[in-house]
Amino acid sequence: MRLVLAIPMIIVLLTLVFLLMRVAPGDPIQAALGGHLTPEQLSERRAAAGYDRSLMEQYFIYFGEVFSGNLGKSVTDGRTVGQILAENGLPTLVLTVASLIVALIIGLPLGILSGRFQSSGLDTGVRIFGIVTYAAPVFFIGLLAQLFFGVYLGWLPTSGQASPLVQALVEPITNVVLFDAIAAGDWDAIKDALIHLVLPSVTLGLLVSGVLIRLLRVNMIQTLKSDYIEAATARGISGPRIVLAHGFRNAMVPVITVMGLQVAMLLGGAVLTEQTFNWPGIGSVLVQYLNNRDYAAVQGIITVFALVVVAISVLIDVITGLIDPRVRFG
Repeated sequence: MRLVLAIPMIIVLLTLVFLLMRVAPGDPIQAALGGHLTPEQLSERRAAAGYDRSLMEQYFIYFGEVFSGNLGKSVTDGRTVGQILAENGLPTLVLTVASLIVALIIGLPLGILSGRFQSSGLDTGVRIFGIVTYAAPVFFIGLLAQLFFGVYLGWLPTSGQASPLVQALVEPITNVVLFDAIAAGDWDAIKDALIHLVLPSVTLGLLVSGVLIRLLRVNMIQTLKSDYIEAATARGISGPRIVLAHGFRNAMVPVITVMGLQVAMLLGGAVLTEQTFNWPGIGSVLVQYLNNRDYAAVQGIITVFALVVVAISVLIDVITGLIDPRVRFG
């Protein structure tokens, strides 16, 4: 049933992507290459890409290509979206997963403690921290982290996947220096790559940790006031066991649902984070294509983002049903 419900969601998202990338900017060929080609060459490019057809024809062609796996081709450098994803997708995935781990490490314990000790000084401090991390722009946090930890203290590197020497010595296989270093068994290179991952992942992870703290706190407070929690207390079950074994598990059900949607925030934040820390992922490439007005490539990349969000939404629904048997998706 959930897979069936995902179909209209995909149609709506793809339609929005099509309208934003085809209608709003006008002719993508003219926007990207208008000053570099003759009118005859522009007409040839436009016809080859199908942009000389009616908008409705382009709409159905776009859907057909997406469902056949053809996500388009860059106008400026000729790379297909598949090639772009193969070359730049893995660094973004590494950054996103690392950021999510950071968000969980920070958000889970702080949200539990804040909900457990409601209205205390600890609760107030955690709530302020959550509001600040949620509201502060990710690029602003990134710049502050670079200045403080990189420039002022000199503890952490502020740019790239690894130092120039490591990148020159490690054989490129996966476009992720950390994975290449692991494959080579070079522990010094692994350490260098992990250190370079700290600032961008923490910067992006803080963005999601603020959401996680606020959601988990509210749900922990509501859960700890439930009748079955009072019954467990009356039976003499210890406080930490009640909080972790009973309160935390039930409080996480709505949190997991919302956290799936935070993947979209991570992908959006990755664009700015990759620019800030010179991280060679999809976000950096997307900004490059936007600057070049290469809307054909931008459309393909945004389409992938939309499909990823839908897939994760379906996955989160399945996980929620497994965690809470009361949830049924018939």
